[in-house]
Amino acid sequence: MISSYLPYPLFSGGQVRLYNLIKELSARHEITLICEKRHHQTAADITEVKKICKEVITVERKKQWSVSNVFKAGFSSNSFLVTGHTTADFTKKIQQTLADNTFDVIHIETYYVAENLPETSIPVVLAEHNIEYQVYEKFMNRAPLVLKPLLKLDIRKIRKEEEKLWKKVAAVVAVSREDQKVIKQSGVDSFLVSNGVNTDQFGFKNLQKAIDQKEKRILFLGDFKWIQNRDSVTFIIKEIWPFIKELGSKNKELSIKLWIVGRSIPDSIRSLTSDPTVLFDEQSSNLPTEKIFQEASILLAPIRIGGGTSYKILESMSSGTPVVTMQMSADALSAKDGQDIMVGNSAKELAEKSLQLLQNENLYQKISQNGRALVEQNYTWKEIGKKLEGVYEKVVS
Repeated sequence: MISSYLPYPLFSGGQVRLYNLIKELSARHEITLICEKRHHQTAADITEVKKICKEVITVERKKQWSVSNVFKAGFSSNSFLVTGHTTADFTKKIQQTLADNTFDVIHIETYYVAENLPETSIPVVLAEHNIEYQVYEKFMNRAPLVLKPLLKLDIRKIRKEEEKLWKKVAAVVAVSREDQKVIKQSGVDSFLVSNGVNTDQFGFKNLQKAIDQKEKRILFLGDFKWIQNRDSVTFIIKEIWPFIKELGSKNKELSIKLWIVGRSIPDSIRSLTSDPTVLFDEQSSNLPTEKIFQEASILLAPIRIGGGTSYKILESMSSGTPVVTMQMSADALSAKDGQDIMVGNSAKELAEKSLQLLQNENLYQKISQNGRALVEQNYTWKEIGKKLEGVYEKVVS
């Protein structure tokens, strides 16, 4: 496996996915992982991954936002993403590993590290967490006008790189049906291997206790270094929360707080409101994530940028904490509005759906129980691991 990140500690969705897939597959396969390591990751983190791998080889991750990377990308046919993730050290370590060992399959995790892989006759499986050019297109639509021409140029490069690689590799793995459709439009068939959740870790909550809780907490949980999370929480604070407060004020017995949990919450987010009912909570991000879901009344996750299946949505559903989200996220899970999940496509709709859950016990129980059932049927790591293993078997047969 060649990855753009070391999958430990489990702070991001990508780390959760790769760690759990390696853990599941390692019972039947020998896995050598070559990956980038961020400066904050330690020898102890590498040791944890070595427990589930035959070998772990790391490359120090260089700073992406540097003058040299911007300059190189500006005068190169490569995108900014590929430029920042392609290094001589990475390439050398892959070449040496291939020379010293025999492998059946090469699995690439995120397309933008593929440039480090030399030509090989070994079947290559590419896992796409998102359609990267679409993520950047959505960001560009909300970016300042002065940045749009530069972003547009880089998006063209990303799209060209992704589509070229899809056609070159033995198999492409998509995380959602929507991503599969996009890949299909380029003339390539892909395999669907969704994200998963550890249902033992994210156990089902005491529903009656959650319903009886006097102060209802609407949770937003995220890592604020990601564009998607910064966009979502801004949307909540500026547009959704005012509707929740206005509509909720009609019920004098209802006490609601917006609970924003994450590491290093930027000042730009904190400055969006001085409302005392909005709780910015960095300390709770140190708690086990499953405990956070146990304490939350609902998860509000209006994801407007990105694709695939969101881990926090799956983990919340597994915990029995009902989810309010947008159509894109529901479609990615094949979850039905009003049945497994609650869907709103505007700020007002998202506010209304949130309040419906908090004021209707029967609806709360229904969404909670059905969400957990959907996860158990389709999104355990055991099931997801089997699907990925099936892809490997097809490319080597």
